[in-house]
Amino acid sequence: MLNKLEALRHFCVAAETLNFRETAVRLSVSPQVVSRMIAELESAVGEVLFKRNSRTIRLTAFGEQFLPRAKQLLEDAELLFTDHARNDDHLAGVVRITLPRLPFYAEILGELCQQLRDYPDIVLEWYADSARLKLTEHQIDMGVRVGLSPEPDWVVRPITEMRQRIVAAPELAARCGLPENLEDLQRRYPLSSQINQETGRPWGWYFNEQQNFIPRRPALAATDGYSELAALSGRVCAFILDGICQSELTAGKLIELLPDIPRQTWQLYLYRPYHSITPQRVLLVFDLLTQILQRYFPAVKNKMPV
Repeated sequence: MLNKLEALRHFCVAAETLNFRETAVRLSVSPQVVSRMIAELESAVGEVLFKRNSRTIRLTAFGEQFLPRAKQLLEDAELLFTDHARNDDHLAGVVRITLPRLPFYAEILGELCQQLRDYPDIVLEWYADSARLKLTEHQIDMGVRVGLSPEPDWVVRPITEMRQRIVAAPELAARCGLPENLEDLQRRYPLSSQINQETGRPWGWYFNEQQNFIPRRPALAATDGYSELAALSGRVCAFILDGICQSELTAGKLIELLPDIPRQTWQLYLYRPYHSITPQRVLLVFDLLTQILQRYFPAVKNKMPV
């Protein structure tokens, strides 16, 4: 397959020297390579570029018209790659990040922006949603997820482990009484249900392989974050990741129900798709966001039963 930029380079040098042998010396190739490149270029454009005889070559009328356009294309190509390299050196361009609505959401974004103050040409696109964006379609550079295990073709930075807790406001627990088991919980308490934004259906309350259910008549169906607010108000009993509700549990604003039920461990991790070449701006933001997340969500040893 003809390398068109390389063929244009051969043509422009040949147009300057009007000698294929000298052209070959300048380009560190054989004269046969120069002749072949010119012939293939002529075939590609459908016109003769040089008139040749045994002693000299000279440009045809078409070749003279083609030469300034060829030079411009080579200059544009050189400028394109030079600009890209310079941008990568001083870290410029867009970095797209997707993440669910986590606690300290505003603080995490604010701290990341502050740490990027010396890189004014890095532009952040920040997608906060529980719906999983398609990495290729949305050109996502990195993301934060809570899940059982990441995809095998991702570069992953583990942040911490989390488990879900059944929580309610003290006044709701006092009004409904402490439940004896999950069936008793469903009978006594108004429950919340988190909506799966990809399907529009509610997520189940999954504890382990033997124990899980979908609330039959949820008093609240909501996306990320709002179940916690409803639980704090005393409206519902909610099933929330401990990383989200720990501060309210510590402050006594929420209490945990049925803490002895074994439950699944979830991983909070930062990831980026694996590429053979990753821009320096993406690597920088990935490292900074890792450090910030690890400060806000330190690795903890859960003492809950597994």
